[in-house]
Amino acid sequence: MGILSILLWTPAAGALLLALTPGQNILLIRYIANLFTAATLLLVCWLLSLYNAHDPNLQFNEYFPLNPKLGSAYALGIDGLSMPMLVMATLLTSIALLASFTVSSGVKGYHICILLLEFGMLGVFLAQDWALFYIFWEVTLIPLFFLIGRWGGKRRHSASLNFVLYTMGGSVFMLISLLAISQYDLEHGGSLMSSMHQAAQDMPRVEQVLVLLGFLIGFGVKMPIFPLHGWLPLAHVEAPSPVSILLSGILLKMGAYGLIRAVVMLPEAAKLLQPFLIFLGLFGMLYGGLLAWRQSDLKAMIAYSSISHMGMVLLGIATLNETGITGAVLQMTAHGLIAGALFLLIGLLYERTHTRNIQDYSSLIQVMPRFALFLTLTLLAAIGLPGSVGFIAELHTLIGSFSAFTNLNLSMFVMICFSMSILVGAAYAIRTISLLFTGPAKQDMQDLEDLKVQELLAAGILITGIVFLGLVPTPIIDLSAATITQMNNVISQRIL
Repeated sequence: MGILSILLWTPAAGALLLALTPGQNILLIRYIANLFTAATLLLVCWLLSLYNAHDPNLQFNEYFPLNPKLGSAYALGIDGLSMPMLVMATLLTSIALLASFTVSSGVKGYHICILLLEFGMLGVFLAQDWALFYIFWEVTLIPLFFLIGRWGGKRRHSASLNFVLYTMGGSVFMLISLLAISQYDLEHGGSLMSSMHQAAQDMPRVEQVLVLLGFLIGFGVKMPIFPLHGWLPLAHVEAPSPVSILLSGILLKMGAYGLIRAVVMLPEAAKLLQPFLIFLGLFGMLYGGLLAWRQSDLKAMIAYSSISHMGMVLLGIATLNETGITGAVLQMTAHGLIAGALFLLIGLLYERTHTRNIQDYSSLIQVMPRFALFLTLTLLAAIGLPGSVGFIAELHTLIGSFSAFTNLNLSMFVMICFSMSILVGAAYAIRTISLLFTGPAKQDMQDLEDLKVQELLAAGILITGIVFLGLVPTPIIDLSAATITQMNNVISQRIL
């Protein structure tokens, strides 16, 4: 068994062990779950130390045919696109479990679902066979359905049902696109891109566009992009805060990850759809920002801001150039850290006050100075403050989108829309900071407890990543540079 298989099956082994553990032994259940997520994180760190960032090809390949007639295989591999996502998935899962000590009912089932969710997420980023990719994509739905429906808020049943129906509906379009490709005589070399790339050379241009639209709907629901975002605000608001960390930090990135793969494999169709994709990206940035600005519920605000940030990811992908795609990958990482930190901190605040209405707070800096510092830094990073990883991501996306058009008027239009979305983001971030931490002190907020040691550790890891990668972005850029360059070469060769 290779290192990728060990990494993939470690959370599943933890879930199996938890299933055999007596449900009344809550402390042992928490210990086992945290042990296996920590082991998975350490495996990814070891893998990261072994990974050759200068090699753009798949590394640590594992390939075992499952059904030669259909061409399906147990094929695993990583490259510069999947490696940062693996790090984010394991890191945020560990932090989500650190934030789960307040879960008091159904503890055993909760931790089993978290480990199964991590298993599915790792499978999506490791799979190098479309059939395997699709299976893991669907696997993530099952634990999320129970995590939201069993441990969520008052409207948890509607939220879980909405999430599953939206995602399964999108998966149907993805499956149709996969079936359309499977009609061609493909060579199955164990690469997620190779078979699709080969098929694209034989497919009529119209069919390529239809297939890419199917992928856009399937992956767009998960990202989500407008108008496929209907499930997101309700799911975020009703999900437990640790689950919101994973939902926003990783699950949304699965959609962007799949869309990048599809665009690189169907570059001619992507070029034809480029104006449409750029419009969707810009509209999503403005739309999500404006809706976030109007929210009084703190979790709803973060949920709508995620639509805005993922619109920026779509814009970076739609540029079809190296700088823009680099910006999209960086934004995926940046948003994972930022959204994870925001949901963690707001969740901790909600546990103390049992309200998420921003109007109920005032002058928290007097009673929770550590919380105030961490949340302020995170909100400023969300609007792309220089010195944060959000700034590096937005700068690459801005430069890439400006270069996407030869027409100066179109480039200026993109810049204006981009700038407006940044201003809207700054408006709701500064409003949140002002309402939470300034003004007259409220009597019922005077006895709140500041962040404890365990909470400081979880939030500190994310804040450190946001600041460190903003000041020293070279490691995260170099990690994906070779793979993105290879992708850009494929796109350039096919659309010229």
